[in-house]
Amino acid sequence: MTSIKVKFRPSTIPGHLGSIYYQVSHERKVRQINSGLLVFPDEWDARRSTVATSHDSTRMSAILSIRKQIHIGLERFGKIVRRLENSGLAYSADDITNEYTIYARKYTLCNFTEAIIAKLRQTGKIRTSETYAAALNSFKKFLSYKTKEETSQTKVDIMLDCLSAEIMEEYETWLQHRGIRPNSTSFYARILRAVYNRAVEQDIIENRHPFRHVYTGICKTVKRALPLDTIRKIKAMDLSATPTLDFARDIFMMSFYLRGMSFIDMAFLRKNDLKNGAVTYRRHKTGQQLIIGWTKEMQHIIDKYPTNNSAYLLPIIRETAANERNAYRNANYNINRNLKKIARMAGAPLPLTLYVARHSWASVAKAIGIPLSIISEGMGHDSETTTKIYLSSIGTSAIDNANEKILSSL
Repeated sequence: MTSIKVKFRPSTIPGHLGSIYYQVSHERKVRQINSGLLVFPDEWDARRSTVATSHDSTRMSAILSIRKQIHIGLERFGKIVRRLENSGLAYSADDITNEYTIYARKYTLCNFTEAIIAKLRQTGKIRTSETYAAALNSFKKFLSYKTKEETSQTKVDIMLDCLSAEIMEEYETWLQHRGIRPNSTSFYARILRAVYNRAVEQDIIENRHPFRHVYTGICKTVKRALPLDTIRKIKAMDLSATPTLDFARDIFMMSFYLRGMSFIDMAFLRKNDLKNGAVTYRRHKTGQQLIIGWTKEMQHIIDKYPTNNSAYLLPIIRETAANERNAYRNANYNINRNLKKIARMAGAPLPLTLYVARHSWASVAKAIGIPLSIISEGMGHDSETTTKIYLSSIGTSAIDNANEKILSSL
């Protein structure tokens, strides 16, 4: 017979917070395990073994949270006991408390997510691991904010089974107040939901549907495309006196020439990807294979940088080494910073980034009458899948012909 009871231990100092603990009894053995929850003596209802409503209105939110956490703790114990019972093996009160301690350490949001991130890195999914890390860091900042706003009981971590719809709504509101746009708040929520769902699939927690009230969709973004005249102006600028600006402009134009190729795909293009008059590569984001006809405009940029001794086609990552990811990130930062200077010099109607080249190629294609069957309308699709369907159903030569028409318009 196993029993789990909730108890309160008052502080030795009168009027101070006391601690709530669980008492585990099994086969006449009794063990105690601290819940980490603290309340004042007048907030403890000994008869009902729970926290009572406080007369202090400023403590109401904390009391309700503690009451919920006690309930979740009891659910954890119940799950552990059922699993031990179903194993058919003898177990002790120590086994129950040890399992609880391991669970509480292993299945926090931070620890569980960090384990996923480590596995992603081991399997070579570096970019995905970085997005998971970004979402986790964002949520940890939110938890740090809550620590300052609420009682000292709130830790910069949270148990997976403590994630609730209320917490996720609060997180979404916190992001919005920080000026984070809907697509970014959705991005973080989708990653956290993926982590949560993985824990549900592994039978670590029960699904409480904490993401049901937060936005996890994708809004159409405001188009970030330059008009053809501005691209012509940027192309024609004499930046030879400032090599860093000249290089940033060349990489921007190369992205445009390569049908709006993303910077990460350009950075990791290898010299042997260019053969028989075409570049063949797989997109980092989707894994889709693309083939792009090589043009004189592309070759002109390559010829400007003849001292490229790396294995890569473009002089973005200068040396093939273990710190290539850092080199890529640093180059991305520096190029985008210099592109903003170029935008001001050119009188561009919007801030210039490498991603603008992708929007601009699609926009120019539409403007000069390239059929929608060749290139879907700019970046207007709700998902990349639609764009992929358009592109994959068209012959490579047709797309290359369209690209040559676009480049000749410059």
